[in-house]
Amino acid sequence: MKLQKKAYLFAFAAIACWSTIGSAFKISLRWLSPVELLFWSSLTACLVLLSILLVQRKLSLLRSLTIRQVSHSALLGLLNPFLYYLVLLKGYDILPAQEAGTLNYIWPLILVLLSIPMLKQKISVKSILAILVSFAGIMIIAGHPSMVSQPAGSPNPGGFMHVTGVVLAIGSALFWALYWILNLKDKREAVTKLFLNFCFGFFYTFLAIALTGKFRIPVWQGLAGAIYIGFFEMGITFVLWLNALKFSSSTAKASNLIYLSPFISLIFIHFSVGETIYRSTVTGLVFLVSGIIWQQYQKR
Repeated sequence: MKLQKKAYLFAFAAIACWSTIGSAFKISLRWLSPVELLFWSSLTACLVLLSILLVQRKLSLLRSLTIRQVSHSALLGLLNPFLYYLVLLKGYDILPAQEAGTLNYIWPLILVLLSIPMLKQKISVKSILAILVSFAGIMIIAGHPSMVSQPAGSPNPGGFMHVTGVVLAIGSALFWALYWILNLKDKREAVTKLFLNFCFGFFYTFLAIALTGKFRIPVWQGLAGAIYIGFFEMGITFVLWLNALKFSSSTAKASNLIYLSPFISLIFIHFSVGETIYRSTVTGLVFLVSGIIWQQYQKR
């Protein structure tokens, strides 16, 4: 029982951190471009994960890596953090934080669909119905006219940028689901492989900035936001969540708590970013999360 309480403490700490990230993305993007924000946050994450490896005395595991394992990390690092966060941050740059963050939660559904061809898993009729429930939630969120209604002469006729933002937010979920499946097959120690993945992701981001010639020293507000994201979104929070799963008597007890995160996130977005939370966002999120939980229940 004491271990389960410890698991809940770790889980709630991780959820509290993740719930602030949508706000941190939106505020930091006022000062930095998506690629700049990814550059400084992924650099921070590399340093945080390196420190964790040093504290846990696991740095020696890096010496035993094979060329195949390093190559695999190069691929994983391309998916996450590079492509996943670059596309997601661009979505946040266009959409209100509440829409971008909520639409990104479609990734468990994409994971289910990708598991059919990639992991040879079967899908039941009830799981299909659960996916349709979540898809209805996505349509409710994406259909809100937050950027669709434009004044005459607007450079964004017909809400083109809104549609682009929706596609980017959902597209980022595709990269995360792909990363999840490939990472599932990687049996290396979790923090070690995550550190190496982020090293490659940082390298790709460095190349992107170098090729575009957009490197600059950011203002302190942007740098502070990037450090916060690198620490709490990409670094220490992952270790908190691993401990929650380790101490929990069952994975489900800890994992089900993660669905509190998008609802808590809306509170932070309202008070820190200043967005008015749309009724369609809350309604769509209820449909989206309900479908995911139903699908997970059917799976178990």
